[in-house]
Amino acid sequence: MKARELKSVIPTLDSFKRYGRVKKVIGLMIESQGPESSIGDICLIYSKDGKRNIMAEVTGFKDEMIVLMPYTNLNEISPGSLVETLGHPLQVKAGPALIGKIIDPLGEPFDQSVLPRTLSLIETEAEPPNPLTRPPIQEKLEVGVRAIDGMLTVGKGQRVGIFAGSGVGKSTLLGMIAKNTNADLNVIALIGERGREVREFIERDLGAEGMQKSIVVAATSDQPALMRIKGAFTATAIAEYFRDKGLNVMLMMDSVTRVAMAQREIGLAVGEPPATKGYTPSVFAIMPKLLERTGTNKNGTITAFYTVLVDGDDMNEPIADAVRGILDGHIVLDRELANKGQFPAINVLKSVSRLMPHIVSENHYSAAVVIRDLLNTYLNSEDLINIGAYKKGSSVEIDRAIQNYQPILSFLKQRTDEKSSLEKTVHELIQLAERKD
Repeated sequence: MKARELKSVIPTLDSFKRYGRVKKVIGLMIESQGPESSIGDICLIYSKDGKRNIMAEVTGFKDEMIVLMPYTNLNEISPGSLVETLGHPLQVKAGPALIGKIIDPLGEPFDQSVLPRTLSLIETEAEPPNPLTRPPIQEKLEVGVRAIDGMLTVGKGQRVGIFAGSGVGKSTLLGMIAKNTNADLNVIALIGERGREVREFIERDLGAEGMQKSIVVAATSDQPALMRIKGAFTATAIAEYFRDKGLNVMLMMDSVTRVAMAQREIGLAVGEPPATKGYTPSVFAIMPKLLERTGTNKNGTITAFYTVLVDGDDMNEPIADAVRGILDGHIVLDRELANKGQFPAINVLKSVSRLMPHIVSENHYSAAVVIRDLLNTYLNSEDLINIGAYKKGSSVEIDRAIQNYQPILSFLKQRTDEKSSLEKTVHELIQLAERKD
């Protein structure tokens, strides 16, 4: 920094440190008398011997007390512990040196390596781009999965939900997308995962090939609710950093449901009333604030895939319904298809890409409509066909659906190590739609 710039900055610096004292701890919440802070500011709470400090965030105020929520456990905190405010919200480091790293919600590498000083500091909280400055989505993004590229084509900057119950193949599908996509960079947020699953996803689903162009932000299920929420916001902020550098970024979050559950935990702790199925009002307020940050801006794009855990395969449960209303499309993974051995278990009849009609060619879209019609015709007549009650020749549409059903299934099935280019997928789809015999 030049001397002239330094002189202009010095008068604006605050040389005072502000402190307070812990007065009460109730459950997840810490009440402190001081220091002077704003909502979202980070504070450090020191142990009595001063050798350890705990990061906490200001979440509210109560009877002239500051209400804090810690990022870690509360061991060694006692009445009278010193509280220091940093005077700003959570900041993490971002830059190309993060590529290939696995970091926690505070931006620290899990392998305890030291990050370069050249990285930029960014705040995890940010406002979504102005809607009038968002360029319209016009380009297709290749994800390398035939069922998506062919039937549910995604555009650069589109936000899509992957809806499924547990154990239907969400993580496997995300791994396939991360390895096969032609996006410049993947930012993957693993929120509320079992500790065992983090390494399994990285080594088995993502692999060395996918890791070479990915940044993974992991917040395991044993971490406090605030850390799980910050994992989602940190991943989004890192994706925004690279978007502002002009890159086409792929953000994948598994899962947004666990973010909602963490926010519900915090909401109940601070005294919010439970509203819909136990979810507090702040849950439905935080969802659009998080999901609307992705998409396009004047520099680059963030294409986002958010997985949604549907309770008991109920696609209309509160979080699924709220998320579906915000995003630009949804992909439904069907347990019945998974039980039949179809992977990825994408139910294309229940899934939709809202932008597909606007970004693909007329031939491509027409072929996808034909395949949907054939699938729908077959499934509506499946019971009659299976019991032998249908006689060939009774319906031209059903006859064609029967002839094409197995080729369509072969097109939709794909091995996890198999990559299909967008051009090849579209060519095969059009040929399949024109198939007569």
